[in-house]
Amino acid sequence: MSTALVTGATAGIGLEFARQLAARGHDLVLVARDADRLETTAAELRSAVDVEVLAADLVDPTQLRLVEERLADRDRPVDVLVNNAGFGLKGNFLDNPIDAEQAQQDVLVRAVFRLTHAALGGMVERRRGGVINVSSVAAYLPRGTYSAAKAWVNSFSAWAHQEYGDRGVTVLVLCPGFVKTEFHERLGVDRATTAPGFLWLDADRLVRDALDDFDKGRATSIPSKRYKAIVTGSRVVPRALLQRFQSLGRK
Repeated sequence: MSTALVTGATAGIGLEFARQLAARGHDLVLVARDADRLETTAAELRSAVDVEVLAADLVDPTQLRLVEERLADRDRPVDVLVNNAGFGLKGNFLDNPIDAEQAQQDVLVRAVFRLTHAALGGMVERRRGGVINVSSVAAYLPRGTYSAAKAWVNSFSAWAHQEYGDRGVTVLVLCPGFVKTEFHERLGVDRATTAPGFLWLDADRLVRDALDDFDKGRATSIPSKRYKAIVTGSRVVPRALLQRFQSLGRK
């Protein structure tokens, strides 16, 4: 029986990863800040698989270290790591307190960096396993510090996929666009006025396609033809034109 660890596992994309990985027969380690929601999620899934919960705020280095230690435990190996924990800020860089900006970088960059390092050692030794890093289509667009963090995730994941692929480890970066989850609600963003309806994705399809790409050993998963087109266009459209879309998702 293999084990998957999912961060940000109590809502949205993380919850859907937990459900679909459980349906595939993976035991689970669920990580999130809210202990009560963790227990509720675990209770839902324990009828199918064994579920361990680990309440941790990944902004806190001490709590992050607890997750690192769990991933590095050779006696209880983790075969799949899903770095999904999210963090978003509604305002622009100078509108936000620097500590809030730092917290965003801690979750989106430092946690991915350290948890991937903790997980890869055992995976490489066993010559099996994989990491799914949840990034964003925003990584391809000029959208401030959030985009910058996600661009780092893309670059890091692409390197790790190439570096460790021939040692039995798959590293996939998932780049969703707008997904029907709690994420924008927590930012105080109105979904109806944020983006056109056709851009909103369902989390279940998103995760199903990502796991299919992971099974195939791919390096990148971009959902739907429309987002593939956006990513392709971002490589040829002048940056000045792309910058007109900076406010999308913040209204």
